[in-house]
Amino acid sequence: MDLKSLIRDIPDFPKPSILFRDITTLLKDAEGLRYTMDSLSAKFTTAGLFPDYIVGMESRGFIFAPTLAYKLNAGFIPVRKPGKLPAAVHRVEYDLEYGTDRLEIHQDAVSGGAKVAIVDDLIATGGTAKATADLLRKLDCEILCFAFIMELKDLGGRQKLPEVPIITLVEY
Repeated sequence: MDLKSLIRDIPDFPKPSILFRDITTLLKDAEGLRYTMDSLSAKFTTAGLFPDYIVGMESRGFIFAPTLAYKLNAGFIPVRKPGKLPAAVHRVEYDLEYGTDRLEIHQDAVSGGAKVAIVDDLIATGGTAKATADLLRKLDCEILCFAFIMELKDLGGRQKLPEVPIITLVEY
């Protein structure tokens, strides 16, 4: 299946000169969504990657990570933007194109030594994925891999990430 044909291009969003890759058209296609989730889980099992937890980043990582966790018989852990988690958190600040942002995870989200996979819809500059990896290191996790539906290769995000397998389904 050609997943690119199910991802809509939106020029000049959210600002001029940005070409936004919109996954809502993929999500509404039952066959495409099923193919996406089956392909992701197959790449994990083929590579022998069996995490204890799938970690999804707010917000679009929440779309794919729980289903992947279900398919791989793993737990799901959310990484959220500030102020969204009710218990004690670890937080990390990271750079954006203009300014900074933060991510948080519950301090008791995992026990030390847990094997985790980090999942999001897209890797662009790699800032959010790296920040999530930094949070998980605070919890003494073993990062098995990263998985993304899409990769924007020209932005070089993969170079910011730890040297573990990176799974992608579509490259631009």
